[in-house]
Amino acid sequence: MAADPSAAAGVRVPDTKLAVEATELVRDTTDDLVYHHSRRVFLFGALQGHRRDLSFDPELLYIGALFHDLGLGERFRSSGRRFEVDSADEARGFLRARGVPEDGVRRVWTAIALHTTPGIPAFMEPEVALVTAGVEYDVLGIGYGDISDADRAAVVALHPRPDFKRRILASFAEGIRPKPETTFGNVKADVLQHYVPGFERGDFVRTVLESPWPE
Repeated sequence: MAADPSAAAGVRVPDTKLAVEATELVRDTTDDLVYHHSRRVFLFGALQGHRRDLSFDPELLYIGALFHDLGLGERFRSSGRRFEVDSADEARGFLRARGVPEDGVRRVWTAIALHTTPGIPAFMEPEVALVTAGVEYDVLGIGYGDISDADRAAVVALHPRPDFKRRILASFAEGIRPKPETTFGNVKADVLQHYVPGFERGDFVRTVLESPWPE
């Protein structure tokens, strides 16, 4: 029997009109790497939410997960903004155009904008916390043992990750290479330091000492 494409490890992907339209948009505008990663982020985030006994809106979590890396796409590379903000703004526009209440829009925007800022999302609304939890699980392996081998295997069977470590890092580098200034003070500076010859990361201490203030 073929695997159910709408469920894995006891987690069902939302099938509302909003979720279906979001899936179609992201499927049409990203490659397989980002699409499968984004769906895994939802599934792993939801599993972590159940494990932590959090009450969350699956539809909002799904939209946040689906859109979180959209800003890595080519059309955003001249924006001059962090890719997380470009991703969050795309989700906000999508949700507002469909009449989603502003509290839900805010949660999704915040979840996406903060997904590479460790130490903060975990203390915010469940949807915000769980987008980051899903990203950290899939990319960094944080909390790897929190999800059973069987559940992890079910998610990866539905959304495979061939050579994922190398390919996702290359995707990060490609998406932010044209705007290296946006990596100041965040984890993506590590990516450019490894992948872009000649890149010099911003130095917070030097920035303070060399500011125009005389004292």
